Amino acid sequence: MAKILPNDLMRFKLTYSLIALNLFFYIISFLYSGNFIDQTAQDLANLGAIYGPFVVVEGEWWRLVSAMFLHGGMTHLLMNMFSLYIIGRPMELYFPARHYVAFYFLTGVVGGMLSIYIHPLSVSIGASGAIFGLFGALAGYFLAFRHELGSHSKEFMRDFGLIIAINILIGFGIPSIDVSAHAGGLISGFIGGYLTARHLERLWIFILLSIVTMFVFYQFY
Repeated sequence: MAKILPNDLMRFKLTYSLIALNLFFYIISFLYSGNFIDQTAQDLANLGAIYGPFVVVEGEWWRLVSAMFLHGGMTHLLMNMFSLYIIGRPMELYFPARHYVAFYFLTGVVGGMLSIYIHPLSVSIGASGAIFGLFGALAGYFLAFRHELGSHSKEFMRDFGLIIAINILIGFGIPSIDVSAHAGGLISGFIGGYLTARHLERLWIFILLSIVTMFVFYQFY
């Protein structure tokens, strides 16, 4: 990872803005449900969580975005925001803001779609699909520059593999964790990061691929 100095803190406005937005939506969910620690599936569905029949049958595709800012409880929120804090700052160092935003939202949506496909009748929420998308994008970047970065790239990819392995074990051990959303975000983020690392202007290709993926999902769901 890049070295982050105290005087660089103002550089990470996008990461802090996303964290603030997630906190804002958690406050909204708390005011709606009256419970600060945990949120029920029904309340989350009412607020915009992903639920297959609502998204596909009722055409409420906006839920693929709104669900990224909803969390099932304080523990869920804090874990995701800590992860976003850790991975978001390097993203702002290695990628332009427009790439960061595109990766965050598009990988989050792709993760949500895969979640619907695997668990059509489950309520799905959380920023983890998008966060895994950012992680995948950084992995793609380090792989693209593996020769120039040398041992630094190898160190990142080793840590990357370890984190993925741990998350897979945790995901399969805790039924409430949506591994499919993580996988969708991770894979799509890796493709985007690798595709644009050396050629930033190729962002439009990643956006187009994401749109095609959404269209194919809608046609064959």
